[in-house]
Amino acid sequence: MCDTFCVARPGGMLFAKNSDRPPTEAQVVEAHPARPGGGRLATQYLTVDDPGARAVLGSRPTWLWGLEHGVNDARVAIGNEKIWTTRDPREAPPALIGMDLVRLGLERAGTAEEALRVVTSLLEAHGQGGSCEADHDEPYWSSFLLADPTGAWILETSGRSWAARHQPAGAAISNRVILDDRWDLASADVAAGSDLQSWRDPAAPTEIADHRLAATVPFVAGARADPRLAVATLRHHGTRPWGAPGADPGDVCPPPAGVAPDWTGITVCMHVRGYQATTAAMVADLDADPDAPARAWVALGSPCASVFVPVFPPLVPAALASEATWWRFARLRDRVEVDPDALGAVRAVLAPVEAELWDGADAAAGGTDAARARFVREAWAPVADALDRLGV
Repeated sequence: MCDTFCVARPGGMLFAKNSDRPPTEAQVVEAHPARPGGGRLATQYLTVDDPGARAVLGSRPTWLWGLEHGVNDARVAIGNEKIWTTRDPREAPPALIGMDLVRLGLERAGTAEEALRVVTSLLEAHGQGGSCEADHDEPYWSSFLLADPTGAWILETSGRSWAARHQPAGAAISNRVILDDRWDLASADVAAGSDLQSWRDPAAPTEIADHRLAATVPFVAGARADPRLAVATLRHHGTRPWGAPGADPGDVCPPPAGVAPDWTGITVCMHVRGYQATTAAMVADLDADPDAPARAWVALGSPCASVFVPVFPPLVPAALASEATWWRFARLRDRVEVDPDALGAVRAVLAPVEAELWDGADAAAGGTDAARARFVREAWAPVADALDRLGV
């Protein structure tokens, strides 16, 4: 389960995603360089032709080839969500999975619309199939949010079928079919005027996603494309946004104790003990000005017990590509899940570090390439020190 949203701002778009995965599944953030075309490319279960790749900054579970979310050198960002439809994904043979399609879209596209064409062409050619979790057989279909500086697309799929709607002002998606009969493009097997709500599996409660959309949709509707507010939304524990970089470190909102019969307790910053947790997150500023530095803020582990480290893609601290780093943040998440009151002590250490990094990144953004490179080289040391002080 995941939550992805974006909102237009003057001269660009702000994109954000929480990646919710099994709580012991490590995730890393890596810069993948551009790649020349030719030969064949091994995705998770399928080998496809390789036309080459753009440079991509992405976050992936360590056992997967594909990405949960990422941004490329053309400032295209993509994230995906698990959705349930009336078509059973267990009947499909191994093929492409949603995370493959995220990475392939980022590697091959210069705009969100081009990414839509890439993903849907691959979907129609190869289909979806194969487990999306390492420890047990869990295939599923995906929806996607594809964004660039000029707008976004919602793409929903069921097997090889798909439909998409253009969202120039932004959108929020979660783990349910959102589109209805107001879509702009679709595969040939989707009849004109079809209501995509007919795809929705009636056995899958929409409340699992609706409670979280109640937190992310207002961010989009408010049209305040502030990365600090996006982080506060990614830390939402079911009551309010909180924990924006630079906010009062003492203003914390502990994770929910459990899941209620009405599915409250499944929140944007997810803590469903033993089943799902947010294991990585990203905010990306998709600036239309090609001369403006590319910017993103990336976190490993649960947003509430982590630091959104500012980066200037493709520059990213090497420690974020280490599985050992992810486990340090996972131990903090476990601490606050056992004792929600411990979150205050965790934020008292992490929040000042995060705020100082954000201020330093803002200063570096207006400087030289060398200044930005120096900032990224030095960004990890204060985070590592904070984790040492917290004993993880």
